[in-house]
Order: sequence, then C-alpha cells, then structure tokens
Amino acid sequence: MFEELLLTILLTSVPLILAATGELVAERSGVLNLGVEGMMLMGAVAAFGAATLTGNPYLGIISGGVAGMLVAMVFGFFVLGLATNQVATGLALTIFGTGLSGLIGAPLVGKAIAGLGALPLPFLADMPLIGVFFRLDALAYLAVALVVAVGYWLNHTQAGLVLRSVGINHDSAHALGYSVVRVRFFAVCFGGFMAGLGGAYLPLVLTPHWSEGMTAGRGWIALALVVFASWMPMRVMIGAVLFGGVTILQLLAQARGWGIPSQFLSMLPYFATIMVLVAISSRGRGQFTTPAALGKNFLATR
Repeated sequence: MFEELLLTILLTSVPLILAATGELVAERSGVLNLGVEGMMLMGAVAAFGAATLTGNPYLGIISGGVAGMLVAMVFGFFVLGLATNQVATGLALTIFGTGLSGLIGAPLVGKAIAGLGALPLPFLADMPLIGVFFRLDALAYLAVALVVAVGYWLNHTQAGLVLRSVGINHDSAHALGYSVVRVRFFAVCFGGFMAGLGGAYLPLVLTPHWSEGMTAGRGWIALALVVFASWMPMRVMIGAVLFGGVTILQLLAQARGWGIPSQFLSMLPYFATIMVLVAISSRGRGQFTTPAALGKNFLATR
C-alpha cells in the first residue's frame, strides 16, 4: 500500500518537474514567462491528438514538446523582438493557450488512449521499498535525467555560464559580445518544450483522456516551484515531490471520507504553494539566487 502511494506521488510530480525545469532555465536567462499553464495545455492537447491519430504515445510526447515550444516562440517574438511587458505577455499566453487548447481538443472529448506503460528496470525494480523508483515510465526517467543534465549544463559549461551571465547583467553580457536576445530566445524555447512535455504527461500517463483545462493550475505551481528551488535545478525535484504529495493527500482524504470539507482539500496544493512563497520571501532576498535581470527587457544601445 505504501509503495503504491509513493509511486502515485512520484508520477504526479513528473509534470511539475518538467515544467519547472524549463521555466528555471528561462528565468536564469532573465525572462519571466507566466504562460507555463497555457504551454502545458497546448502540449497536452497536441500529445493526446497525436497519440490518438497515430496510436503511438511516443509520437505524442514529441508532439506535446513541439507544441509547447511553438507557443513559447510566439511569446519570445513579442517579449524579445518587440520588447513587450513580460508579465502581461505571459498572462496573455496563458489565456491564449487555454482557449486554443479547448477549441482544438473539443473533438477529442470522450476518447481514450492506452498511454505510456511502465518500464521497470530489471533487478532494481524488485528491491524492497526503493524499487518503486525504478518502476516508472520513459518520460519520468527522462524528467530526472533532464534535471541532472540541466544542473550540470548551467554550472559546469561555458554555455551555461553565458546564460547565467545574461540573467544577471544583460548589459555586461552584451558588451562582451554575447547575443542576449539569441540566448534568451533559446532559453524560452527550451522552457516551452519542457512545459509541453509536462502537459503531454497528463493525458499520456496520469489521466488517459482529454478534458479542457486538465492541467488544473499545475503551470502556476511550476512557477512557484522555481522560486521554492531558489533557481537551482536539483531542488526542483524535491519541491515537486512535496507538492505532488499534497495533491495526493487531498485525493486520498476524499476517497477515505475524512471529515474535512472537499473544497478545503481541493485547495490544499494551492494553499501549500502560497505558504511556501510566503516562507521563502520572509527569509530575505539575499538568501537565494534570484537572477538580477529577471523580468527586465533588454534594449541594445549599439
């Protein structure tokens, strides 16, 4: 029973890990993209549609990532090309993605797919207790690998150093000859691709069907996770598991008929998000690595 509960928590945390890791890279470059929810929805509907048409969930994964990246490219065009306000553009992107995904997904309502199956690793999956970490699906393993890869890339490669420098002081990076717009555009595209993968995970693994607004605020939780993780990739996994546990707790409580109002249980994941943000803010700005140029548009003077 405990292993099944732990497995459910791990699977629930995967979309948050993917979306938050992508947003972390975008924010480390200095771009605040509040359109994660919209990109996840577009990834979800594209993944479910592709998997339904082809019968291949792996093509659905690719389609979800590409759909999220295409929406992110629209965001990048406005924010980086036209220097629009990042907050307003991100909110507009969420509204756009929510509406467009509902329109595209209308014919898909009521359909179901097989989705991704588990890929237990030989011998490791049979180990007591910790074996549950090796009974995941391909996209869950990929999520963990991507977090590790992003952490290494940001901290141990020249390209990662350039991206971090752009997020800290874009004027200095520009003076050294680096293309701030290009670096940020690639970071935004990567963030969109990861958000699309996170959205694709919902209909391909967690709930093998399409329903409008099925992300249910996960995009906003992913944004909070980036702050919770202090813009450090490895902490994203810890935060995602914690938030996933809160989500499963409210479902478990409803299923077992605990004497707690269902409305209160449903708000627990979002309440936990607010509490975490308040706790982090109370520590003081200097105690975590906020990119200094986050949310600031870059305008080249020469």
